[in-house]
Amino acid sequence: MLEQVIIFTILLGFLISVILSPIFIPFLRRLKFGQSIRDEGPKSHQKKQGTPTMGGIVILLSIVVTTFIMIGKYAEPTIHTYLLIFVTFGFGLLGFLDDFIKVVMKRNLGLTSIQKLIGQIIVSVIFFLILQHYEFSTVISIPLTDLSFDLGWGYVLFIIFWLVGFSNAVNLTDGLDGLVSGTAAIAFGAFAVLAWSLSQLEIAVFSVAVVGAVLGFLVFNAHPAKVFMGDTGSLALGGAIATVAILLKLEIILIIIGGVFVIETLSVILQVISFKTTGKRIFRMSPLHHHYELIGWSEWRVVVTFWTVGLIFAVLGIYIEVWM
Repeated sequence: MLEQVIIFTILLGFLISVILSPIFIPFLRRLKFGQSIRDEGPKSHQKKQGTPTMGGIVILLSIVVTTFIMIGKYAEPTIHTYLLIFVTFGFGLLGFLDDFIKVVMKRNLGLTSIQKLIGQIIVSVIFFLILQHYEFSTVISIPLTDLSFDLGWGYVLFIIFWLVGFSNAVNLTDGLDGLVSGTAAIAFGAFAVLAWSLSQLEIAVFSVAVVGAVLGFLVFNAHPAKVFMGDTGSLALGGAIATVAILLKLEIILIIIGGVFVIETLSVILQVISFKTTGKRIFRMSPLHHHYELIGWSEWRVVVTFWTVGLIFAVLGIYIEVWM
């Protein structure tokens, strides 16, 4: 029966996104919710100016509807389901506000970094306090070792770092058509497998609901994109995948399964450190996907390569947790 649940969940999430996207795209275009392209970005991206953004609304609706329909059909939702939806929507709301300021108020940088960080911390702390109420384990285990650490109340700092870090990491990765849609589908698919292996039905259903939602969105987001997910989608997906890892007590394995997001973030950090200390850049441009564009790779080649790397990381993460 579990196999049927997984298949039906992916199909439902996919269908909802595929049905909603053609409705939302013209609506977003009429509202002039078009993407603003920064002048300092690759020149080839200027032609994307005005492409409808905030398509992450479709992804969020698909995830929520699919999750509650499928979990409600086969089980009774527990606190895990509500926490997953809370964090996903909380970070999605921050992304929506960021997008709204960019495209409607015409302030290209959106929320200030401080405003966004405060919002992310508030959602993260509420998430932690709810976990504490349910006496959730604060132990962190290190894969491939017998090492584990009980962080106690320090676990709140870890949760803040993980949720803020991975939401921003996914956001940084969202720079090419279909890049985050594909890598997120792969990463959430890996966590669905792990949740299944741990008999965590709710988390498995949520994860495959995300897979279906982003694959349906990818139909319209693949190059050349007809719509972008915006921060509405990328911040929500980043917060969601960190939440999945935390609830499964597989926090550290997220570094591997989300390896593409980690590498993209490190490329930005290294670029900034190098430029501020030596005045030289390591990459033509960061995040890393822009570097490959500027050395002559086509956008599609970069995206497919990153998808492939993401798949390798996902398989490695599953292998470490299930078979080692």
